[in-house]
Parts: sequence; structure tokens; C-alpha cells
Amino acid sequence: MTYITVDVDLSDFDTQDLIDELESRGELPGFNADTNEMLNEIFNLRRLGKDYDSVLDQYLYQKLGRVI
Repeated sequence: MTYITVDVDLSDFDTQDLIDELESRGELPGFNADTNEMLNEIFNLRRLGKDYDSVLDQYLYQKLGRVI
């Protein structure tokens, strides 16, 4: 294995490019726009004191393949 050191400014890269690279390396398993959207929905429902159980159950099923 060969290592090369380079000076890189991460602000030179688009956020989506960085996410795509990390996903391709297996560093962000299952993280995508759908995940972020569902987590935001769960957060907002909980913050407003509304029922979020069904969305949370759906999220857990998608990520873990398990049903509560």
C-alpha cells in the first residue's frame, strides 16, 4: 500500500461529491437524501409534540430490516 500526502481544502469540493465518495467507500452506509428527509420529519413531528411513531417505525424498518 502506498500513501501520498496532499494539501486539500475541503471547501473546494461539493458536499454531495463528498457524501458520494464516503458512501462509495462504505463509510456512510444507508445515508442518503431519503434518510435525511425521514429524520427531519421525525424531528419536526417530535418537536411539535405530534405522533411520530409510524415514521420512526418505517425508518427503522428501512435501515434495520426489522419490524417493531
